[in-house]
Amino acid sequence: MMTQPLLPARSDWKAAAVLASVFFLLGAASASADRMERHFKVEAHPVVTIHNPNGTIVVRAWTKSEVMVVATRATPQIEVFVEQTGNRVDILTHQVSGAATPQDLRADYEISVPESAELEIHDDSGGVNVSNVLGDMNVETIAADVALQDAAGYLTIKTVGGAFQCLRCAGRLEVSSISGSFRLIDLRSYSVRAQTSTGNILFNGAFLPNASYHLKNYSGVIEVRFSPGDSFDISATSLKGKVHNEASLTPSSHRHFIPRFGNALFGTFNSGRAKVELSSFDGTISILKRD
Repeated sequence: MMTQPLLPARSDWKAAAVLASVFFLLGAASASADRMERHFKVEAHPVVTIHNPNGTIVVRAWTKSEVMVVATRATPQIEVFVEQTGNRVDILTHQVSGAATPQDLRADYEISVPESAELEIHDDSGGVNVSNVLGDMNVETIAADVALQDAAGYLTIKTVGGAFQCLRCAGRLEVSSISGSFRLIDLRSYSVRAQTSTGNILFNGAFLPNASYHLKNYSGVIEVRFSPGDSFDISATSLKGKVHNEASLTPSSHRHFIPRFGNALFGTFNSGRAKVELSSFDGTISILKRD
């Protein structure tokens, strides 16, 4: 695939599509290239991918039909590639020196995208923050924490040790981690699947009619908050841990598997319009009234 110098932001997008690819390199040659800003004209529902070994990635939605990338590198030992192909913008941090510390490999990004953008983000360490983006999203990190605000679409989050927070998110959410903890606050999601081995899970959001919420860990605390007007059918099981409940439940009309050992509760709160499943091996499960 041929590459060429970056077209100015005012260039016609269709012409850019014919050219097929736009490219720029933040190289080691110029000290003035430590901070670069580039603009890419896009149509609706663009796809933006970011691959970064270390650093913060901040993505915000705006009303313009373009993607703006501001990249700041820590040292000349890395290069930043940004390439446009059609309605897709790919961003990559690349190491050019074999002898480099993790801090030498740091690059920070501030990226503005249309709210309909779809995102694919890989960030080993640092942090990821996304706000007001309504397209589908896939985020994978090792140690980097992930924070989403006012996001929607199909949201898939995977971390090894990074924590995750989702504030006022909607749509469908799937999040998994080995040791990261999750905070799911003011959600309006119709499908939530959250699983971590040793982290804690806090769910303090809306229980939508006909929605499903599955929260699971091996150890740690699973805490679910509810209001008097909520409606759900719930099952909560901890094989070796405790289950605390403040909800006035009635016997459920649905069949549930009752474990031979451990602590479990099953029941319906109000009319049981949402489905809630909580499970842990030796963690504590708490179903508490919302303050």
